[in-house]
Amino acid sequence: MKITDLRCAVIGKHPIVRIVTDEGLYGLGEVEFTKTYLKPWVLHFREALIGEDPTDVERVMLKIRQRGSFKPYGAAVSAIEHALWDIAGKAAGVPAYKLLGGKVRDKVRVYNGSIRQKRTGDRPEDYAADVKWMMEQPQNFFMIKQGISFHSNMKDTIEGFHYGVTQKKAGYHGAMDQGVISERGFNHMLDCVAAMKEVLGDKVSLALDCGPGWMLPDAIKFARAVEKYNLMWLEDMLTGDYVPWVNPQAYRELTTSTSTPIHTGEQIYLRHNFKELIETQAVRVIGPDPADIGGIAELKWVAEHAYMHSILMAPHGTANGLLGLGALINVCATLPANYVAFEYPSASDPWWNDIVIGLPKQVVKDSMIDLLEAPGLGLDIDAQGAKKYLLEEDTGFFD
Repeated sequence: MKITDLRCAVIGKHPIVRIVTDEGLYGLGEVEFTKTYLKPWVLHFREALIGEDPTDVERVMLKIRQRGSFKPYGAAVSAIEHALWDIAGKAAGVPAYKLLGGKVRDKVRVYNGSIRQKRTGDRPEDYAADVKWMMEQPQNFFMIKQGISFHSNMKDTIEGFHYGVTQKKAGYHGAMDQGVISERGFNHMLDCVAAMKEVLGDKVSLALDCGPGWMLPDAIKFARAVEKYNLMWLEDMLTGDYVPWVNPQAYRELTTSTSTPIHTGEQIYLRHNFKELIETQAVRVIGPDPADIGGIAELKWVAEHAYMHSILMAPHGTANGLLGLGALINVCATLPANYVAFEYPSASDPWWNDIVIGLPKQVVKDSMIDLLEAPGLGLDIDAQGAKKYLLEEDTGFFD
C-alpha cells in the first residue's frame, strides 16, 4: 500500500487531514479548532509522505517528526500521525488500540472538558452557580475543571488582580499575561475555590486550570492554601498553553512544597521534552495532548514512562473535535494504571454531530465512554453532508 496524496481542508474551524492510498483506504486526523491557520503547515509535508506505506506508521513518522515543535506547531505532525493509525487499523480490520498493544479497559473515563457555559461573571457566586450547572449535566462527570487566575477573565475583571502587564484584546489565542498576584487577587481566588467546593462537596472532584503566568512564590503560597480542599490538581501555573519551554526545576520546587498535585504538559511536543519533567518527578500529573505531542503513539510512550515514575496521566483535549475524540478514546484504552481521565472534546459546532459517523447518541454516561470498535480510529465523516462546509478551494477533499 502506498500513500498517493495528503490533503487538508478547514471544515468549520478545524483543519482536517485526509491521507489517501492506492488501495482506496484513507485516514483522517483533526487539528484543534483554535488552529485554523495550520492548513499550509500540514500540506507542506505532502511530498515527504507520497509513496510511503502508511501502515509503517513509525517509519513514516521518522521522516517528519523532527519538523514539529511545541504547541501549536506539533499539531500538523500529530494529525498526520492520527490519520496513519486510522489507515493502519482499517488495513488490519481492527481498532487502532489493538495496534497500540491492546486495551486494558473497556471504557475510558473523562471529565467535563468542553462541556461548559459562559459564566455570568468572575465572583465566587458565579463560580458556584457554574459548577452547580455542570453537576446537573447528563454526563454525570466525576470531576470538573475550572479556569481561574491567568486562565480566566478575572485577571481583567478583578481590579488590581496582579502587578504585571495585562494584554488587552491581543487578537490571538494563547496571549499570556504574567505577574505577581496581589493580596486582593489572591484572596479572591481562595473565595472562588471555597464557593465551588461548598457546592461540589466530596461528590464531584475539582481541578483548577490556573495559567500559565504565575511567579513561583505565588504558586507555592496558593498550592499550600488550597490543600484543605483536596483538589485533583492545579494545572499550568508556571508554564503551559503556548509556552515553548518546560522549566522542570521550578515545577519541582513547587511540587515538593505542597500536597496539592501539580499538573502540566498540554503544550509539550515529543517524549524528549517530558524526560526531565518525569525523571525528576517535577509534577504529580502530566497532561499531554495527542493532537500536539506528536500523536497517539508518542502519548502512550510518555504515559508508560510516567507510570514507572508514579506520575499520573490526564490527557488534554478539550478543543480536539469529534475525530480527535476518536484518537483519545483509542489511545486511552491502552494506557497503564496511572491514567485518570481525559479532557472531553465535543462538537465545536452543532452540525458536527450530523456529519461524524460512528458515535453513539449519548457519548458519555457517568463519566465513561465505551470503546469504538470500528477499524482504525473508529470514526468517519459523511462526505456528502460535509461538502456544504468546505471552502471552494477544498471541493476535491473527499474525491
